[in-house]
Amino acid sequence: MKLNRTSMLYGTLLLTATGIFSQALGFVYRIFLSRLIGAEVMGLYQLVMPVYSVLLSITAVGLTAAVSNLSASYHAMENRAAIAALLRRCLALFLALFTPAAAITLLCYDPISVYLLGDARTQTGLVLLLPCVLLTGVENLHKHYFYGTGNVRPPAAAELCEQVIRAGAVLGLLMLFLPQNPERTVALIVLGMTICELFSALTLLLLARKSLGRAAGLPGTVPHRRALNRKVAAVALPVGLTSLLGNLMGSATAVLIPQRLVAAGTEVHAAMSAFGVLCGMTIPMLCLPTAFIGALGLTLVPRLAQAAALGRMDLVRSRLERAMLAVSVLVLPAMALLTVLGPTLGVLLFREEGVGNYLLPLAVGVALTCWQAVLSGALNGVGRQKTAARSALLSALTELGCTFFLMGLPGVGLKGYVAGFVASAALGAWLNWRGIRAATGLRARPFAWFAAPGLAALLMALVVRLLFQVLQRHGLADLPNLAACALFGGVLYLAALQAQGVSPASIFRRK
Repeated sequence: MKLNRTSMLYGTLLLTATGIFSQALGFVYRIFLSRLIGAEVMGLYQLVMPVYSVLLSITAVGLTAAVSNLSASYHAMENRAAIAALLRRCLALFLALFTPAAAITLLCYDPISVYLLGDARTQTGLVLLLPCVLLTGVENLHKHYFYGTGNVRPPAAAELCEQVIRAGAVLGLLMLFLPQNPERTVALIVLGMTICELFSALTLLLLARKSLGRAAGLPGTVPHRRALNRKVAAVALPVGLTSLLGNLMGSATAVLIPQRLVAAGTEVHAAMSAFGVLCGMTIPMLCLPTAFIGALGLTLVPRLAQAAALGRMDLVRSRLERAMLAVSVLVLPAMALLTVLGPTLGVLLFREEGVGNYLLPLAVGVALTCWQAVLSGALNGVGRQKTAARSALLSALTELGCTFFLMGLPGVGLKGYVAGFVASAALGAWLNWRGIRAATGLRARPFAWFAAPGLAALLMALVVRLLFQVLQRHGLADLPNLAACALFGGVLYLAALQAQGVSPASIFRRK
């Protein structure tokens, strides 16, 4: 039977495959990047990126959510004229928001870098971020038009090409112009990012125009301008403000990590290096297997919006059940494997002993973050943006508070940030679940979602740890040892899951 190319399953599978390839390529890119620039410059780069996230939150994040959500609703009612009007309106609003934000950044880049980020070596990178943000906003608005209408192939193809161009542009510029001082090195990385965003923005703009066709001949009716503005604002404002406040607190957390380490007695160079290893190596390594979460969210939100618009709450609950099962069945074994094999893998990839620190609590935090992300997207899909916003803000505030108060204590150091990371993810997941249960009447399935995959993952981790040590004592090199253990662990996990009566195949039912 041919798979329906507009179905949620097809979109999720295609975006998952794209996400896995893109994240794998991005991970390889990060390995080469870390080897070229070192831990300290990686820490400086991690300081610049929160500004990028904040600017996108101010200008684009809420509007992209509006495009995805409303285009899904209009698509369900076959009103293509309204979709075209929606996209034009959101592009105009994005440019109106970007212009003052860019002007303020240009005027204040020096105090932002010195007083907010705490390091003047980020100045050039901040200025070069502005064209990158502009292009990313245009790209994301058109990308979410495709997601909302169920046509995931154009953004998937653009995403693959973007990753290849980014890796080539950034690494190429670094190999051509290194050695440079840390400030110029960060600027070269941002310049490479801008090159790849230029390709993606132009490609998706042209593909979206071709997909929509001429505005005058589109079927459906164009909503009144005020009515359209109200609908956009109803989605964009809570999502955008939540993203902005969350990113502001996330940025504050990122800036605080090296500063609180210094306050606790660590030298500046060592603090920046530790920050670079934790946020630029360890956490990205743990997040590598979670590529499907982004794909799941991108397809789940518009599908839930369509079902909710048609009054099909039974379909909403069915899709949410499969989404929760998918997260548990796929994320928990990945986190268990990385907890056991991560220290060896981190040294092999990054040549940094510190990559293996705090793997177990961070793996728990990443798993909780995955549940939090899927439930947050589900809340947006069923029209509960304010609930998702409140949950995200409380979660970010918890992480910020733990980072500030715990990391400054003698002898705590990075353990304070790790504790905040886990606590904030747990709080966010719990609050989002309460909101989804109230909105949809969805009932939890503790055994299938948590107990069965958790026990199977624990068994796999214990056996793989023993197997790795045995093979290592018999002289097997690290790379084939890791591959053999991962393969054996995957088979053991599936067998243990099936023995408990949980079938991963149920995730792929077509609905």
